[in-house]
Amino acid sequence: MSEQKLVLEIGEVVVRFSGDSGDGMQLTGTLFSEASALYGNSVSTFPDYPSEIRAPQGTIGGVSGFQVNIGSTKVNTPGDYCDVLVAMNPAALRANAKWVKPGGMIIVDNDTVNEKGLQRAGFKTDNPVEELKLQDFKVIFANISNLTKESLKDTGLDNKSIIRSKNMFALGMVYYIFSRPLHFTEKYFETKFKKKPEIVEANKKVLRDGFNYAANIQAIPNTYHIPAATSIPKGKYRNINGNTAVAWGFIAASEKAKLPLFCGSYPITPATEILIELSKRKDLGVKTLQVEDEIAGICTAIGASFAGNFAVTTTSGPGLSLKSEAMGLAVMTELPLVIVNVQRGGPSTGLPTKTEQSDLFQALYGRNGECPMIVIAASTPSNCFDYAFISSKLTLEHMTPVVLLTDGYIANGTEPWLIPSMKDYPEIKAPIVPEGTQNYQPYARDEKRLARTWAFPGTKGLEHRLGGLEKDFTKGTVSHDPMNHQRMTDIREEKVKRVQEFIPQQEVFGDKEGDLLVVGWGGTYGHLLTSVQKMRENGKSVSLCHFNYINPLPKNVKEIFGRYKKILVCELNMGQFANYLRMNFQEFNYMQFNKVQGLPFTVIELVDKFNKVLEGK
Repeated sequence: MSEQKLVLEIGEVVVRFSGDSGDGMQLTGTLFSEASALYGNSVSTFPDYPSEIRAPQGTIGGVSGFQVNIGSTKVNTPGDYCDVLVAMNPAALRANAKWVKPGGMIIVDNDTVNEKGLQRAGFKTDNPVEELKLQDFKVIFANISNLTKESLKDTGLDNKSIIRSKNMFALGMVYYIFSRPLHFTEKYFETKFKKKPEIVEANKKVLRDGFNYAANIQAIPNTYHIPAATSIPKGKYRNINGNTAVAWGFIAASEKAKLPLFCGSYPITPATEILIELSKRKDLGVKTLQVEDEIAGICTAIGASFAGNFAVTTTSGPGLSLKSEAMGLAVMTELPLVIVNVQRGGPSTGLPTKTEQSDLFQALYGRNGECPMIVIAASTPSNCFDYAFISSKLTLEHMTPVVLLTDGYIANGTEPWLIPSMKDYPEIKAPIVPEGTQNYQPYARDEKRLARTWAFPGTKGLEHRLGGLEKDFTKGTVSHDPMNHQRMTDIREEKVKRVQEFIPQQEVFGDKEGDLLVVGWGGTYGHLLTSVQKMRENGKSVSLCHFNYINPLPKNVKEIFGRYKKILVCELNMGQFANYLRMNFQEFNYMQFNKVQGLPFTVIELVDKFNKVLEGK
């Protein structure tokens, strides 16, 4: 019998699972994070997978990873570096060893550490520990593949199915190390494979065997316990990613607006899951159409909007480029439409599975002519729900298209989401023209929003013309009059500007004046907030001003900027938001911190930059 191991209580831990794309690392990480969330921990995740459909097995290019940060208090990032790395082959070890904290634990499938595996991973020697200088790390070589085969040899499963279960053996080991309960994951097996009881039992067995193996080896001297979070508001939670949250936000808006939801889209990484999620909700009246290309996607959505639907279309950067002409049509016709752009690395095909914030200027200006649009950016996986709802409300009540920006990091990342009550969300009242209206003028506007009214085709007495040619100011007929064009251009610009009256004032985290104001937007929120919190804990005068409303900007931005000695704009591009601020508020000096590596910021690099700025370096 082995000695009783010591259980250490810790507040936070970061685990990274990595292996070939076929090793099930995304599922393994998801199960670990969901079990932790159900246990009561705060969770933040970061899936990291290659762009290729299937790179050569065992190579660096084919490594897929999933990092999760779990804590007993609110965690806002998936962590910079991990405490434990699970590497299912030498390539995963080589690609991810740099992300392990000094002295951290590394679990390697020893059955893959052979001449062939080492060569494919690019090792020059047969000793990866020495070659990667891992002598000061706790490296555990476990025969995971062979132990999985031994565990399942009597189950009747074929060899391929058995070896595919090795990720569950590794997961069992990690569950033991961090005192995770098994029953949440076992319940998942029962639900997922309810028609295949032999698969259920096989997965349960190999998970338990991995757990017991870790309990009986001396290489793991102690285990860890992360208590359930107590500072998080009580309520019913579920783990959610940004893409799912966007889809559900649209469904909620459709309910509040009492309008059918239509999504016309073309699949594109990393936005496809929004279309997939919406396609599941026919029971809620959602209509989805997967079309042949990006242009058809937005054009079908515009047609659906003309016909009286709440219409959305989803895409990523390359698709937004293709949609640009039709976006102009939506502005000209003044029809409600939400265009979701889940940003990824570019240009061209770029880095489809990596995150970036480099589509801001495209969202603001990427159309011909003077073509203003409302631009909003979500900042966490869970608030994608709220900003999808807000985008919907603005487009329907102001009768002008909205671009909703997310990015690959928050679209695929997950965190616990407090399921809201829809009674707490406002009604959405689109300016729909009632049947029987006399002397209908399609471009007559309300004085407050400058929104034109919305008449559905087929309604007697509300016949009208729409199209891409310039319209008469009230009648909607084609007009080439120079002064009318100026007037219509002005009104479309002013209509977007007046949205300022319907959005909240900009808020600041930290002191309302001070030495340094950190400025960010969109999906960088978690890392910037955590970094500013660390600076403030060390007595530094640093505050955070993080933007969700991009066009128009909130009314009080100039007042906020004037209270700080230095302004540092941090974004995952070459400085697009910084330049946008320079265009709007020229009287301030903006310093920049930019990163374009397909990766989010790390808290370490942000804190280092903030200190240098404060020191004047």
